[in-house]
Order: sequence, then C-alpha cells, then structure tokens
Amino acid sequence: MSATATPQEYTLPLSGYTSPSSSAKVQTLASQIRALPHNPDAHPCRADLGTPDGGKTFIADLVRWWKKKKSEATTTINSSSDSDKSSSNTLKIDIIVNNAGYDVVRTLGEITPADFAAVYDVNVRGVIFLTQALLPHLNANGRIINMSSVGARGGFKAMSLYCSSKAALEGLTRCWAAELGANGTTVNCVNPGPVPSDMLDGVPGEIIAMQKASTPIENRLGSVKEIADIVAMLAGRDGAWITGQAISASGLGYVLNDSPGDGDLERSNFE
Repeated sequence: MSATATPQEYTLPLSGYTSPSSSAKVQTLASQIRALPHNPDAHPCRADLGTPDGGKTFIADLVRWWKKKKSEATTTINSSSDSDKSSSNTLKIDIIVNNAGYDVVRTLGEITPADFAAVYDVNVRGVIFLTQALLPHLNANGRIINMSSVGARGGFKAMSLYCSSKAALEGLTRCWAAELGANGTTVNCVNPGPVPSDMLDGVPGEIIAMQKASTPIENRLGSVKEIADIVAMLAGRDGAWITGQAISASGLGYVLNDSPGDGDLERSNFE
C-alpha cells in the first residue's frame, strides 16, 4: 500500500509493507524518493494488513510520524498563526494505492479455511479497512487505486482464492466510486497481466514462455514501469474524469479462458 500526502510544503510518499524481506527494498525506495529534486520525504511503515488491526496500526504510525515532522518544522516558524499551525498539523492524503496482495495456489478440493483467511484477509479485508482508516484524511479530489489482476476476469486452475479476491476489488472499486465521487474523488482498479516480480519467479518457465508467446505486443511480459505509468495517470489530473473503471494492463496477452498452469505451482506471496 502507498499513499501520498501533500499539505502545504510537504510531498510525502508513504509505503506500507509486511515481510522483513521487503524492508531493504522499501528503505532503498525511500532513499530514492528523498533524493528527488522537489525534496520530498518518505516514511516506510511495517504493518500486517491481514490482521484486524493492520490498518489502524498503519495509520497510527503514520500520524505519529507526521506530527513529529510538522512539530520539527514549526519550531523554526514563529510567525505562523495558531489557525495556520492547526491546519498544517492535520494529516491530509491525496492518493491511496492498495497494492498489497497474497496468493495461495490450491485446487478446490485442497483449499482449507486457513487458506481462505490468508488470502481474503489481505486482498479484501485489508483493503477495505485500511482505506476506511485513511478515509478521514483523504482530500477532496483524492485518488484511490486498487491493484487487482487479469485473474479477476479469468478462470485459472488452482487459483480460485486469488482470482475471486481480485474480482472482489473490482466490486469495491465500483461501489466506492459511487460513494465518494461527490467531492471529486475517483476510485479505479488496475488489472496487470504477468510482470517480472518475486511472485512470477515461482511460476514454471514453460508457463512464462506461453504467456510471452500469447502476447501480441512484442511477445513479452509487461514491465513494472508500464504498470506504474498507468497508476500515475489515474492518480494525476489526467485521471479526473475516470472513475469506477477496471483497466486491464496485459498487452492483450492473458487469454482469459486459458489456465496458467496446473495445481502444483508453488505457494507464493507478494507484499
């Protein structure tokens, strides 16, 4: 999950992550953000969105950090009025990207209640309650972008938990677009096809070869940048008149009636 808060002088990309293995990557990303020309700051927050209090943990950490940053800044500004300080000390968020996800590859006969909880707690419940926790801080004309998958509209063997949870995000996207649009807030969904990632590393090579061969655009996988560019468009001014939509970013290469493989794929997660 990531959010961008932009009150007055700050631009603050904020990232949430779960696994210890993601820590180094997130810290590297934060350093890259801080090095940008417009001098933004960044705050990585570790929170397990698959737990009931994951969203609350995230927002509590975020608010504490925000207040500390603003306190440090305002100690050097003695000419501000009390009302100005009150306004600037209120956390405001412009963009929410729900990007956390989890996958358990099981056939119908193999799925356990624990498998169901593991996937739906992150992919559905986590998205709902994290967004709910952030909603009071979301500015008018805000942007919410839910990262789904082409699996939301496909039927893939041994992936019923993942695909159905991602389909749920499309439903949430349409409902939230109807609920939140009065103040200019847009809510959209991006459905990426196969992209090089830790998750894809667990997929057999022959399946990746099939995915490439079935993609009309250069017979290749998508790139992280290509997906990020779509998210950036939806998050910016160009996305102001797009809401309630699910945008497939697959190069037309993911044939929805084909299975991506058999039921012996390795269990994988991407956090």
